[in-house]
Amino acid sequence: MARKKKTPAIPPEILDQLLKDYEDPGDILEKDGLLDQLKKSVMERALGAELTEHLGYETGDPAGNGSGNSRNGFGKKRVITDTSQVEIEVPRDRAGTFAPTLIRKRQTRLPGFDEKVISMYARGMTVREIQGHLEELYGIGVSPDLISRVTSEVLEEVRAWQSRPLERLYMVVFFDALRVKIRDEGVVRNKAVYLALGVRTDGLKEILGLWIEQNEGAKFWLLVMNELKNRGVEDILIAVVDGLKGFPETINTAFPETRVQTCIVHLLRHSFKFVTYKDRKRVAKSLKAIYQAPTVNAAVEGLAAFESEWDSQYPAIGRSWRQNWEQVIPFFDFPPDIRRVIYTTNAIESLHSSVRKVIKNRGHFPNDEAATKLIYLALRNIEKKWKMPARTWKEALNQFAVLFEERLNVGR
Repeated sequence: MARKKKTPAIPPEILDQLLKDYEDPGDILEKDGLLDQLKKSVMERALGAELTEHLGYETGDPAGNGSGNSRNGFGKKRVITDTSQVEIEVPRDRAGTFAPTLIRKRQTRLPGFDEKVISMYARGMTVREIQGHLEELYGIGVSPDLISRVTSEVLEEVRAWQSRPLERLYMVVFFDALRVKIRDEGVVRNKAVYLALGVRTDGLKEILGLWIEQNEGAKFWLLVMNELKNRGVEDILIAVVDGLKGFPETINTAFPETRVQTCIVHLLRHSFKFVTYKDRKRVAKSLKAIYQAPTVNAAVEGLAAFESEWDSQYPAIGRSWRQNWEQVIPFFDFPPDIRRVIYTTNAIESLHSSVRKVIKNRGHFPNDEAATKLIYLALRNIEKKWKMPARTWKEALNQFAVLFEERLNVGR
């Protein structure tokens, strides 16, 4: 069956008429070119039609005589579109009751402009950079204050996002924090931005929230846990953390049944801090005997063998594994499909890496709100890309269904 030819939005003969006197592409696309003139004409024509509808009669129609209201000339208004800045004539009525809907009273920006500014801001451009970009590419002259006001409107969206209801149960939640420089009481401080990344029962990832505090600590994490509960989270099967002291107890205070797993990769990185370059391969091989062990007993034997071989040179490594052992061993209770999910906090560290790319051009943020605004926008862009679960999620889900059968069936 032949495809039906799509009818053009604007008939070709009209386009030919518009373009017949234009030879230079710049006369069409650049500032005050044909496209800007068309925008101006269409807006003015539409506003004129709105006023006619408001008055109830056409221009020059005798029906307007004695109607109590009539046309009263035009006022000039500069409007910012998504690609240019256009000065238009807005019709007025004598009674002052005309309230256009296309371009409302005191509205100076059309849809598309705010989205474009927010998109540039979300990619790490500063207010001054956005101002220069708009001027250079589109000839739009706007103040830094206007750009700040546009981006500040995001804070309402952040508040709604941060208080939205969450799932009753998450299979895995990764908790971690990154450091961001923020001015506070006249001093630039290295503040902690707390993030929680959940894996839902359908395998899709979801950022549960972001919180900013002076330092990372178990006490503040408890506030985060209570907030998650207040937003509807009743259970977390497995929580993956970075080894922060007191953190497992904090999680279990709010979610008593949650299995807390220390990130194996964090332990490995910490271990390699003590190792000379020439020993790295041999130490790595010895450590594999611990975290790749099939059972807890085999892991215990692997740790003992590691200490026997390396304690004389690197005593801090074995000690760090033993100090975190209670949060390491849950790992060995799980089959390979689940181990691959909880082996590392790479999922959230990848999130951190993407956020850092956006904020790297900022020396520091002027306040918590500015940091929250940009980090939220960066997270929003990242989350849009998460449309599929992990490749092995079905296999992992089957294992979860066996190991946590009762908790998965609650509330169904």
